[in-house]
Amino acid sequence: MTAKKTDPDKLERILAEQRAYNATREKGYREQALKLYPWVCGRCSREFSHANVRELTVHHVDHNHDNNPSDGSNWELLCIYCHDEEHSKYVNFVRYGSGSESEVAPATHNPFADLKDKMDKKKK
Repeated sequence: MTAKKTDPDKLERILAEQRAYNATREKGYREQALKLYPWVCGRCSREFSHANVRELTVHHVDHNHDNNPSDGSNWELLCIYCHDEEHSKYVNFVRYGSGSESEVAPATHNPFADLKDKMDKKKK
């Protein structure tokens, strides 16, 4: 059995071509999305300006980066942190399923329900 030799120059060339393709594709829909939508993260509502707009990313709602309708219906602007979280949730969904069996019920406990009574007792 002979080991296949890899050409490091070829690998670098392929990676460079892929990076250039991704940058060109992203540039088109990113510019469109930044013109269509306010510069606000769709999850955490963080606002962006020209100084930090580089931290605002375009998220593809259906996770298909080639689905770029000009009306922006498959895009939402997310900060880099929320974008990473969205992709983590998607990866976990693909890996582990919907998790409907183990969904956590919403919290019903209200720790401040009797706060007024406690404050009144403390005043006395």
